[in-house]
Amino acid sequence: MKPAAERVQGALAAHGLGLEVREFPASTRTAADAAAAIGCAVAQIAKSLVFRAASTGRPVLVVASGANRVDEKKLSALIGEGIGKADADFVRARTGFAIGGVPPVGHLEPPIVVLDSDLFDLAEIWAAAGTPNAVFRLTPDQLQAITGGQVAAIA
Repeated sequence: MKPAAERVQGALAAHGLGLEVREFPASTRTAADAAAAIGCAVAQIAKSLVFRAASTGRPVLVVASGANRVDEKKLSALIGEGIGKADADFVRARTGFAIGGVPPVGHLEPPIVVLDSDLFDLAEIWAAAGTPNAVFRLTPDQLQAITGGQVAAIA
């Protein structure tokens, strides 16, 4: 297992939920790629999107259904400040992971976490695990437990 995926596995193990990182030979970098590799619906991919809070500069992690697009105005209203796009350097510096493999846990700096309420309509979801071809399966309730994220309608 690659070091980034091992770091995610360690963060997951700390929660004691028995969640396991799986590596695939095919890319899981995009929601569509991940769904094809896993054999699930795109909606079941819990994609991690990192934004930059405009005033504080804090990282904002949104874990959204792979079928959804995040409404940035709703997100800004929810966190109480504007948001901007986070470039690859910001994402790597703040999370410790590259875009395309950002997991919901194991970040270098704890982000503000917002979870797409649409994920909670699903029995199981799949999240990135630190590399462009590593993922792990979990339930939406487990996602909330491991991230402490606020659930909101942000699509």
